[in-house]
This record gives sequence, C-alpha cells and structure tokens, in this order.
Amino acid sequence: MSLTLSLDYQYTSSIEKVWSALTDSSKLAKWIMENDFKPVVGHRFQFRTQPTEYWSGVIEGEVLIVDPPNRLSYTFASGETHTVNWTLQDLGDGKVNLHLEQIGFSNVQGLEGAKYGWGNWSSELAKLLEQ
Repeated sequence: MSLTLSLDYQYTSSIEKVWSALTDSSKLAKWIMENDFKPVVGHRFQFRTQPTEYWSGVIEGEVLIVDPPNRLSYTFASGETHTVNWTLQDLGDGKVNLHLEQIGFSNVQGLEGAKYGWGNWSSELAKLLEQ
C-alpha cells in the first residue's frame, strides 16, 4: 500500500518568484537544505544536511518533470523512494497556490513526519518570498 501526502500553501508573491524558490539551488538551500539541484529533466541531485545517528543526512533525487512556471516533479529518496510533485497556480491579486503531492509512503508515521517537515519548510519558504 502506498500513501500520498497532499498539501496546499498560499503565498503572496508572483508565480515566477515561487518557481525560482523551487528551482534555484541557492534559494532551495535557504528554505530546505544544501543541494546541487538543477531544473533539468534527468539531473540527479542531493539535498544534504547534518547526519544523525539514525540518518545519513542525504536525500537523493532525480528531476522528472520541469514545466516552468507550472509544474516540477522529482524523486526524493532516503530509505524509501517517493515522488514529489509541485503544481503552481496563479490565483491573481498577487497570490499563488503551491500544491505539494508526495507519493510513495509505506506507513502513516512516515507520512506524518513528512507533513511536519514540509510544514516547517513552508514557513521558511514564506520568509524567503517576503525578501
């Protein structure tokens, strides 16, 4: 059984600025983790943070879809391999809806952990977009 996390965030920003925050390596480092991400289909990348006794601190990924500024998809592997899909929608009046779908959880604990993690990262993204 595979579980899916589905979250929506609204930001007061332009869709181009949100897209840039999702695809620019230096901006990703400010709200998620250090990385070598490039928005190029087939590019293999890593998100990196401090390791712990329980985890290497590395998330492996591969870019699957790049459709600026509407859709981005990549694999996200640390133990289990998930697919992360981002969909951006311009709501008008300077507002953007950012939809996250993360597919591939084998248990509710992992899904809840990811929900917590993305919640924290989305707060950091909001701060970045205010700059």
